[in-house]
Amino acid sequence: MTLKRLELSVGELAQRAGIAPSAVRFYEEQGLIFSRRTAGNQRRYHRAMLRRVAFIRASQVAGIPLSVIGEVLAELGDHESPSKSMWEAASRRWMDDINHRIALLENMRDMIGSCVGCGCLSLGECHLLNPGDELNKLGPGPRRLMTE
Repeated sequence: MTLKRLELSVGELAQRAGIAPSAVRFYEEQGLIFSRRTAGNQRRYHRAMLRRVAFIRASQVAGIPLSVIGEVLAELGDHESPSKSMWEAASRRWMDDINHRIALLENMRDMIGSCVGCGCLSLGECHLLNPGDELNKLGPGPRRLMTE
């Protein structure tokens, strides 16, 4: 196969990937895909970039930020495309991160839900301002407002 048949123009890549040419250029600016320049300074993309764009789009639809997608794609060479096993490894990593975030958000929800919002500084049940009722050990009253 000749080099020409392995390469696509910006428009061809965009059309085959179902995205705008500006998205192709943006992905390249972000270092997610790569091209070479012809003698006439036109971009030419290796066909492997089609699979990279598909990987990027699927990841974005799943809510993964481009910076995180870029971390995964950085493990590939310039003309390599992501494989099924790479997607599986990336998705496991992303799921671990998502599960961690869910746990943090649930903790935030529970802490906010337990607050009565009264402004006290030593309420034994206040997990936000006085976890474990630590201020109670310092004596009665608004301990944080007292000056020495």
